Amino acid sequence: MSRHATEVRVPCLYRRSWQDGFGARGWKLASTANDPEVIASTAATGERIPTSVFVHDILDHSLCGLGPSGHRNEAVALLQLAARTGTDPTPDFAQMVDEDLLQGRVLGETFHEFLPPELTNTLPAGIRDGKPIVERLQAQLGAEVFRKRLIAWFFVLGKAGTSKAREHYASQGLDYARRGPLGLALQRLLEQADTRVRETNLETAAGEIWITPRHCGFRIRDPQRWSRETAY
Repeated sequence: MSRHATEVRVPCLYRRSWQDGFGARGWKLASTANDPEVIASTAATGERIPTSVFVHDILDHSLCGLGPSGHRNEAVALLQLAARTGTDPTPDFAQMVDEDLLQGRVLGETFHEFLPPELTNTLPAGIRDGKPIVERLQAQLGAEVFRKRLIAWFFVLGKAGTSKAREHYASQGLDYARRGPLGLALQRLLEQADTRVRETNLETAAGEIWITPRHCGFRIRDPQRWSRETAY
C-alpha cells in the first residue's frame, strides 16, 4: 500500500551499454526496453530544453497515455513538452521532417496513412510507398512548400491529441498545470541517480520514478538500494 493517496510509479532500467544496436549508456522506461526505436538517454539536456529525453519519455509520453515511438505520438508529445517548458517545438518538428519524412520514413503507420487527406488525395492510386510519395509531392508542390506543409501537419496532429493527453494525465490524480515544476524536479533527481550509477560503476540497475501531486522521487532497487525525493 502506498503511503500517498495518489502515487504514480514508472519502472525504469539502466544499462552501461544497451545491447540494442546503438550501445548507448543510459536509462529507459521498463516498458520501452525492447522497443528498437527508443534509444537510452542520460541526464543530458539540449541547449533549448532544460529537461532530458528521459524526462520527456515519462511526462510527455507515458503519463499522457502516448506510445513511446511513432511520429503521430511524437507530434502530441512535443506539444506537451512545449507547454510545460515554454519552448518552440518547430525545430524538433523540422528535424523529424528532414531526417525521417523527407527520406520516406514514418514510424507507427504507413507514409500514406500519416499524410493529411488533402495531400494523399492528389496522389495516383498506385503510389503507396514513402520515397515515391515524397518525390511526387515535391514535384507537385515544390520541395520547400512540401517541407513546410509537413511541419505544419505536425502541429495539427499535436493539437488534435492534446485534449486526450491532458485527460489521461489528470486521470492519474496529478495536476496537469504543475508539469513544469515536476519536470525540473525529475531532472534534478535523474542527475543524482545518473551520478550514482556512474560513481558506483554499475553495469545495470533497476528502479522506478514515483510521483504524487506535490512530491516525486527516484528509487534504485537493484543491485543496490538508493533513493532520493523532493517537493515540486
